[in-house]
Amino acid sequence: MGRSIADQTKQYGVGIRPLYLFFLIGGVGVLFLLNLALGSVDIPLEAIVQILLGVDAGQDSWHKIVINIRLPRAVTAILAGSALAVGGLQMQTLFRNPLAGPSVLGITAGASLGVAVVMLAAGTITSIFAIQQLSAMGSWIIVLAASLGSAVVLLLILLISIKVRDNVTLLIIGLMIGNVTIAIVSIWQYFSRPEQIQDYLIWTFGSLGGVPLDQLWILALVAILGSGIALVLSKSLNGLLLGENYARSMGLSVTSTRIWIIVSTSILAGGITAFCGPIGFVGIAVPHLTRSLLGTNDHRVLIPSTLLMGAILLLACDIIAQVPGSTTTLPISAVTSLIGSPVVIWVIIERKNLQASF
Repeated sequence: MGRSIADQTKQYGVGIRPLYLFFLIGGVGVLFLLNLALGSVDIPLEAIVQILLGVDAGQDSWHKIVINIRLPRAVTAILAGSALAVGGLQMQTLFRNPLAGPSVLGITAGASLGVAVVMLAAGTITSIFAIQQLSAMGSWIIVLAASLGSAVVLLLILLISIKVRDNVTLLIIGLMIGNVTIAIVSIWQYFSRPEQIQDYLIWTFGSLGGVPLDQLWILALVAILGSGIALVLSKSLNGLLLGENYARSMGLSVTSTRIWIIVSTSILAGGITAFCGPIGFVGIAVPHLTRSLLGTNDHRVLIPSTLLMGAILLLACDIIAQVPGSTTTLPISAVTSLIGSPVVIWVIIERKNLQASF
């Protein structure tokens, strides 16, 4: 039987830490402004603040760059980082596995398959450029398809978990399911035209700059809805950490909790993948990093902190990806992997036994 949340909190000697949350909120604010200021054209922070406040900054080109290009990109980074991080936190708690996450368990691949099926049926290609050309209704269709793809993969893994209790075995099965979905998309690519494959490959690199300003509200609504469900589930997630039998004895409906976790994670992973392409490592690295900094497994603290930490990580990755001072933009998924991998290694070495958190 697992330890109670109170026992775990007592062991770490911490409770809710408002000061940490204050610093995390401040970190998001600072990186948000830097994200708007740095790029191929450096814009002073003072001018950035003036533009955001609707004051004339002196140069019309600065206003267009910030409002039309950098602001949607920075807001997308905040929403995507927060959503993927909370999705990963829920997966790690649901499977009680420190290596669980949307990209590892094939959930992101399922979302990609869902989008691919819709675009194939429409006679075109799955690409962020194609999404840009769609109306708001088209974007909703893409989000729904990606969420359904995520949900199908997650449900399949969950059904298998009824028979397979070993976490490592379940993780391997998740990887295999992810490989199957990737293989299906690869076969489809094989029969596609060369120009279509090029578009698809660009999409798989991941991008935060492909969400038009007029469709940003859809991404925001998806992220808020999925994150809101996770916040409501915070006490139930704490109960799952105690073990299913103990949670049931406390009156928790494990089946209902599982279904709502699937719904929330599918919305988050599916919606972000539909708009930004597959972005790895955020869902794995951020929950571990947050637990290490706060020293608690209480999801009433972890979920809001993970939301902020996810935004911080992806904003920082996006600043690096834009290579300030040059016109080069690196693939965001490559940058998150380069930063996320050392973070996970550091957390594993620092905490020595990640399984103790579950």
